[in-house]
Amino acid sequence: DLHDPKSRLAKAGNFHQNIVMPIQVSLPIQARAIALASILFLTGMVGASLPLRADLIGHGGMVRAVDVSSDGALVITASFDFTARIWDFGTQAEVAVLDAHEGPVTGAVFSPDGKRAITTSDDKTAIIWDLATAKVLHRLIGHGHKVMAASVSEDGTLAATGSWDKTVRLWDMATGAPVAVIEQPSPVNDVAFVRGGEWIAAGGHDGKVSLWSIADGSFQGTLEGHLQGITKMVAAPGGERLLTASIDRTLRLWDIARRDALKVLYHSDTRAGQVFAAALSPDGARALSAGRDGRLVEWDLASGEIVRTIPVHDKIVWATRYTPNGQFALTASADESTAVWHLETGDRIGLRAEDNKGPQPWLTSEHPGAHLFTKCANCHALDARSASRSGPHFEGLWGRRVGAVQGYKYSGALQNKSFTWNEKTLFDLFDKGPDKFLPGTKMPVQRVPDKDQLANLVDYLRVLTTEKH
Repeated sequence: DLHDPKSRLAKAGNFHQNIVMPIQVSLPIQARAIALASILFLTGMVGASLPLRADLIGHGGMVRAVDVSSDGALVITASFDFTARIWDFGTQAEVAVLDAHEGPVTGAVFSPDGKRAITTSDDKTAIIWDLATAKVLHRLIGHGHKVMAASVSEDGTLAATGSWDKTVRLWDMATGAPVAVIEQPSPVNDVAFVRGGEWIAAGGHDGKVSLWSIADGSFQGTLEGHLQGITKMVAAPGGERLLTASIDRTLRLWDIARRDALKVLYHSDTRAGQVFAAALSPDGARALSAGRDGRLVEWDLASGEIVRTIPVHDKIVWATRYTPNGQFALTASADESTAVWHLETGDRIGLRAEDNKGPQPWLTSEHPGAHLFTKCANCHALDARSASRSGPHFEGLWGRRVGAVQGYKYSGALQNKSFTWNEKTLFDLFDKGPDKFLPGTKMPVQRVPDKDQLANLVDYLRVLTTEKH
């Protein structure tokens, strides 16, 4: 049963506190992380406190969101590959793939009871999922632009979604029926229930948080202070404080009743310091921030001081979460992985996702088209044996009929075509752009205006898909 993992997940309690330091002294970082996981597993103390294996690996695109169930047993991730995935946190095994969106999945959250989840997408919809069956319960339709985030009320009865169409929409979790539409002054990046679920907060491109009464939709004021767009919001336990993150490289902790910032936390003073990810510890005493610079920073909110800084990814960190015991953090990244970190030691638990990747010949090739292919590699696997990605694999591409990869969900634009991929069709695709060459396609708009560079890319695609590596 997806919702009864406790039979195989035991809490570690204080046991891990007694073994971290001896391991830390005697072993290299990765070795002690694996040893720590192994000891807890062998003693039956794995699961909600510590995963056994490695990064959550399986997505075929950047991971944009991560959430942990309230009991710490399950993790949900959302990706550019059009899917969300459910993982057993104790073993890091993939439990289910939630595949019903027609665009990149931008957000994913559990309901408080862990029996349902909501995902949001570029396809202008949100979906409520039944996690016992991994089936769609309700598709929430009404937004006119990308849906960027969702939140569920503490009692699990209401969902809120925020969109770039400048609206927040409220939905009945049981039926999927629309409850209210609240117009916003700016495109919405995130939403959060606050004040015990009585108000909804909307964080926008304009750097402001708008507050609204759920009972009657009345405007309750704004939280102003960020200089650029808000990227993430997290309500503290009780809902009287709100943590916000921004492209302006700061986090702010707000007293909602006073509409005042209690703390301003400076993640970085460099241009790479844009903050996309934030989290609050279960007791509300600490916070996490991460973003473009690939660092995870933990903060003491009483003092506003940095507790620790951990280099976590070589690419953007889009999301982070504490585990329910507050001892570990998860980070979701543009490098397509979700990693787990022991905060006290800074150890990454298990092997890095990069260690599990297949051959990447374009990284060392001297072919003039290889550097352009790195963008293609973000969406397409080189062969059919590799993990699925947001686009179909490239094995046998040269001369392959369009829409012919078994098991891949093509858009209608490709299903209704009958041409084959060759030098001319690939050149036309990237010369005109997918939106012009294949109207209605799910492919992102990528054009190569320089004809010589485009010819090099097409030739490298031929080399990759017809020669052995």
